[in-house]
Amino acid sequence: MSGTDGAQPAPGVRLPLATGREVRRVIGTYVRDRRGPAVATVALAALASAAGLVAPWAVGRIVDTVLTGGEPGAVVASAVLVGAAGLLGAVLTAVSAALVVRIGQHVLARLREQTVSSALRLPAGELEESGRGDLLSRVGDDVGVVADVVTRLLAPLVGALLTVALTVAGLVALDPWLAVAGLTALPVYALSLRWYLPRAGRRYAAERAAFADRAEALVSTLDGLRTVRAYGAETAHAERITASSARARDISRDVLWFGTAWGKWMNIAELVGLASIVAVGFAVVAAGTATVGEVTAAALYFHRMFNPIGMIMMSFDELQSAVASLSRIVGVVTAAPEPTPAPAQRPTGEVLARGVSHRYASAEVLHDVTVALAAGERVALVGPSGAGKSTLAVLLAGLAAPSAGEVTVGGTPVERFGSASPKPVVLVSQEAHVFAGPLADDLRLARPDATDDEIERALKTTGADAWVAALPQGARTVVGELGHSLTPEQAAQVALARALLADPVVVVLDEATAESGSRSATRLEDAADAVLDGRTGLVVAHRLRQASRADRILVMADGRVVEAGSHEELLAAGGHYAELWAAWQV
Repeated sequence: MSGTDGAQPAPGVRLPLATGREVRRVIGTYVRDRRGPAVATVALAALASAAGLVAPWAVGRIVDTVLTGGEPGAVVASAVLVGAAGLLGAVLTAVSAALVVRIGQHVLARLREQTVSSALRLPAGELEESGRGDLLSRVGDDVGVVADVVTRLLAPLVGALLTVALTVAGLVALDPWLAVAGLTALPVYALSLRWYLPRAGRRYAAERAAFADRAEALVSTLDGLRTVRAYGAETAHAERITASSARARDISRDVLWFGTAWGKWMNIAELVGLASIVAVGFAVVAAGTATVGEVTAAALYFHRMFNPIGMIMMSFDELQSAVASLSRIVGVVTAAPEPTPAPAQRPTGEVLARGVSHRYASAEVLHDVTVALAAGERVALVGPSGAGKSTLAVLLAGLAAPSAGEVTVGGTPVERFGSASPKPVVLVSQEAHVFAGPLADDLRLARPDATDDEIERALKTTGADAWVAALPQGARTVVGELGHSLTPEQAAQVALARALLADPVVVVLDEATAESGSRSATRLEDAADAVLDGRTGLVVAHRLRQASRADRILVMADGRVVEAGSHEELLAAGGHYAELWAAWQV
C-alpha cells in the first residue's frame, strides 16, 4: 500500500499567465510606492533630453552666421553653448539613469519577494500538476530576464523616449513642414512594428515555455536519480533532457534570426525620413520660408533621433521577452490565494469532509467522499495503492482545495487556517524532508518560539534524543545536504517531533512510518502514537498493525470509502479489510 495516490503532472499543464492589465496593475502598485523619486527621475531625464536639443539648434545658427558673414564672436558663443549644454546633459543623464535603475531595482525586489511568497501559498495540488520546473523557471529564468532589462535597458529606454518626444517638438517649433517631412518615417516604423509585435510575442512565449520544460526535465531527473540508476534508465532520461534543450535552443535561434531580419526596416525608415527633410529643405529655402541653418538643424534633429529610435525599436525585442516573463511571474502572484485572517480561537477537533471530489488534470481520483472524525478520535485509512488515500489526507490537512465539496475543522473551512501559526492541522508525510541547517532550526519551523527544553522534550517523546545527543553539536548540528545525513528513520522522527512542537488539534499521518524497516517500525509507531495522543488523528496506515489499534478504520477503493468500522467489525464482515488483513498476516 504505497503512499502516492496523486497523478503525475499532465503534459502541457502549467501555472496561469497574467493578463496585460494584471501586469500593469501589479507593477503600477510598486511604482506608486516610489512616486516622488519617479517624478524626479522623469523631470531630470526630460531636462537632459532638452539639453540635447541645444547642439543642433546652435549648429544651425553657426551655419547661418557663416553664410551671412556674421561676427566671429557669435560663432564662438554658439560653440561654447554647445559644450555647456553637452556637459549639462551628460550630468543630468547620469543622475537620472542612476535613479531609474534604483527605482527599477526596488520594483524588482518587491516583485521577487511577492513572487516567492505567492509561490509558497500556491495549493500543493496545483504545483504538482504544473511540475516544479515551471515554477522554478519563473522565479529563476524569468526574474533574471526582467532583472537584466531593469539594470541594462530601462534607463536608456526612458531617455530615448523623452529624447524622441522633445526632438519632434523641436522640429515642429523650427518649421512645421520640416517636421512633417521627418515624420514620413513613422509609417515605416509603425508598419514594421505592426508586423513584428504579434509574431514576436508568440515566439517569446514559446521560448519561455521551452525553458520551463527544460528545467522540469532536468529537475525531475535529478530528483529521481537513484531510481533512474536503479533501472538503468540514464540514457532515456539523458535523451529527454537533450531533446528539451535542443527544442529550447531551436526556438531561441528562431527568435534571434527573426529579430535580426526585422532590423533592416529601421534603416529604411531612417532613409525615408532624412531624404524627405533634405527634399523639403530645398523647397522651403528656395521659397524663403526657412534658412539653410534651419534646414541643417532640422536634419541634425532628425539624425539625432536615429539612435534613440533604433534603441526603442530594438528594445522591443528584449521588451517582448521581458513582458512574456512578467506575465509568467505575475501569473504566480495572481494565482496564489490571498491570505485570509485565521480565526482567533483555536478550533475543536471535529473534522468533516462533505461530498468531496478531486481531480488531477482530467483524472478524477476522489468521488463524492464524506468522512467525519470526532474530536480526539483516531481513524485509520487503508486501501490498495491508487485508492485515493494520500489525496484525501492532503485535502483534510488543507494543503489543497477539493475540486468539489468542502472540508471543515471545528466547523470552520480548513483553508481559513492557511495563515495560522502554528497551524491547527498538521500533515506528516511519508517523504519526511529535512532542511539543510542546524537541526534545532529545522524543528523550529513548526514553532519559531520553541525553547531548547521544548525541543529536547519533543525529541525524547519521539525517541530521537539518543542519536541527537550523539551528534557533534547535539541539536545545533548542521544536518541535511550541507551537513550530517540522517537515516530514513531519523528523518521520520524529526518530522514527528516537528509535528509535536506545533501542538496541532488534528494530526494527519500519511504513511509517516512507511520508511522504517521491520526493526525500527515499532519505535516509529510508538512515536506516532505519542504525537497522536489527545488529538484527532487520521492515519494513512502502511502497516495494518497500526490500523488495528485505531478507534475506527476506513477502507478506500477507486476513490471511494467502501467500508468503515472497528478492526473487529471489519474482520467479522469479511469484506475488503478482511482480505487485506489476511494477506498482511501471511
